[in-house]
This record gives sequence, C-alpha cells and structure tokens, in this order.
Amino acid sequence: MAFKDVGARFMSRCLSYFSKGNNKEITVLVATAGDTGSAVANGFLGIKGIDVIILYPSGKVSKIQELQLTTLGKNITALEVQGTFDDCQRMVKQAFVDKLLNKQLSLTSANSINIACWLPQQFYYFYALQQWPYEFKPVISIPSGNFGNICAGLLAYFSGAPVRHFIAACNSNDVFSDYILHQIFSPKLAIATISNAMDVGNPSNFVRLLEMFAHKHAHIKEVVSGCCVNDEITASTIADVYNKYNYLLEPHGAVAYRGLLQYLEKHPDEKGILLETAHPVKFDDVVKTIVGMEVIEIPESVNDLFNRKKKSIVIKPDFNELKEFLIARN
Repeated sequence: MAFKDVGARFMSRCLSYFSKGNNKEITVLVATAGDTGSAVANGFLGIKGIDVIILYPSGKVSKIQELQLTTLGKNITALEVQGTFDDCQRMVKQAFVDKLLNKQLSLTSANSINIACWLPQQFYYFYALQQWPYEFKPVISIPSGNFGNICAGLLAYFSGAPVRHFIAACNSNDVFSDYILHQIFSPKLAIATISNAMDVGNPSNFVRLLEMFAHKHAHIKEVVSGCCVNDEITASTIADVYNKYNYLLEPHGAVAYRGLLQYLEKHPDEKGILLETAHPVKFDDVVKTIVGMEVIEIPESVNDLFNRKKKSIVIKPDFNELKEFLIARN
C-alpha cells in the first residue's frame, strides 16, 4: 500500500537469488519511519535464508503501518524503539561497522540506506513521463524524508529522463532548504509530524545526492529546489483538494502538492507532476480528522490486519541493547 513496495519486493527477490548456496543466514536490518518497514516486511516474508529485523520509533508510525510490520511473524521481527527514526537509523548504521557483529552475522539493509531498495523507483518517473501530455518538460515534486525517492528520480534524470526541475518537498524536518540557501548541511533532531514517514532530520541519501552533482552547489540549485510545509498547511491542503476535486491526498502527497503549487506560483508558465507516498488508509486517523469523513474505504488487503495481534520487542535507543539482542538471537 506504499510506493516502497516495488523496491522492497525487487530487492528481496534479488537477495534470495544471489544468496543461493550460502550456508550462512542473512540478517536484514531495517530502520523505518513507517512505510519502509511495512514494505520490507511484506516483501521479505517467507524468503528462505533471510532473517528480517525492523526497528521503528514507538508511537511515531500510524496504526496500520504498525500492524503491517508487527503482525506477520515467521522471519519478520519488529523492534519497537523508544526514540525517533533517526535513533533507529543511527543504531542500524552502527551495526554495519561493528566488527563483532559482522564477524558473527551476515548483515545487510533493506531501507534506502541500501541503494538496491530505491533503484527500481526510477521506473515511476519514466512511467509518469509516458503519460505527460505536453511538449515541454515537467517539474516533479517529491515528498522527501530520507531522500531515496528523489535520488531515484535524479538517476532517471541523469539517464536522460526529460525533467525540467525537481522539488524536494519536506515537512518541518527540512534540512535541504537550508542547504540550498546557505550551502551548509546541518542535520537536526527529528520532530513528529502528521507526515510521519518524512520525519527525518539527517537523511542518509543526502550524500548520494551530493555525489551525483560532484558536490557542485550551483548545479544542484539549478536542478533541485526545496520547500518546507508544516502540519497546518499540510492539513489545509488535504481539505482543499478533497473539497475542490473530490480527491483524497495522504499527508505526504499533500506536502508534495503544496510544494508544487508554491513553485508554480513563481513559474506560472510551467506545469508539474507530484508523487504520493501511500494509500490514505494508512493515515486514516489523520485524514478522517481533516476531511470529516467517518469512514475511509478500507482495501480488502488491509482488512485482515485488524484481526491480527501485534508482536514487538521494546528496546531503548541504545546500540548496545540492539547488539546484545542480535548476538543472543544468533
């Protein structure tokens, strides 16, 4: 039910194929702000020889997101971290450089730290461009948290995709606009918003964006701009679009939509495309409050989740606690 499903399923099949004949089980460590975890959990479910450990911030993902990543069992284990997504991501990164863990375990990742998870997302851009009805190039606005999806778009761009400009549309956790203005990247502590999958204060893919442009700030500024959309504007955007077009945006898509509108106000001769993140049912508590709908139509694939029992292991945002868990599990 999210844009990351394609990448996670692609990666799980590739990893399964290339690990055939490997006697050592592969441990996939994943930090998630919501959608990555549920996509990876479903994508890797039942894949032989692969053990998946998902770290997610307690109380900072939606109810359906949490059910999607905590109710599958089998080879999927959810660690409920008493901290933020940045804590989860930091702990996963520490695991990858820990000598003892890497000696005992065969570790890899399946969120956007791992480029294989977002490489397939280039196809979204080409698919959208096939439907573009104008002769001139579009502006594309992307909800941006860990910057994997916009990096996929940029790879498509450098491969020849006809795109005029990219907008990194961020919520209040916006470090990109400051970089564009001041040429300084300053990570922040993540704060909770209604577009929770983008609550990232230190995006791991930012360094990849820099590498694509050979760290040339002027070139980055020419191709990519940033914007910051707070919760109040996100909510009003969802309501406005629903009332005007009878279309239900989810919070991340609303951030991208508002970012695109802001850009087009300054460039009235251009038109654009916006990307969404997931089905609005994954954020039904937020969306229903905003648009006044008592019930959002729940897809059949989601209905079964409410009959399942949540299973998670609560841990502190402490790498040593994660390390002890992994060693004991091994």
